[in-house]
Amino acid sequence: MPAAYVLMGIEAGKVGKALTAIKQIKGVKTAHAVAGPYDVIAYVEAESFELLGQRVLLEFHNVTGIRSTTTAIVFQ
Repeated sequence: MPAAYVLMGIEAGKVGKALTAIKQIKGVKTAHAVAGPYDVIAYVEAESFELLGQRVLLEFHNVTGIRSTTTAIVFQ
């Protein structure tokens, strides 16, 4: 099953609301607020690479407060 880690930069003061919304996205297995260069990291699965891409481009990018994403596709 295609999977990826999505690393996100979130606007100041919006991490809590963004994290709650991210956890509601279909296929998100875990999502955590973290310290470091990113504010939230989520692990997401999909039935195909096409659907995985659509989730990131359409659903993650529509969450209020997300200012940037970096997607790391899982190979193994």
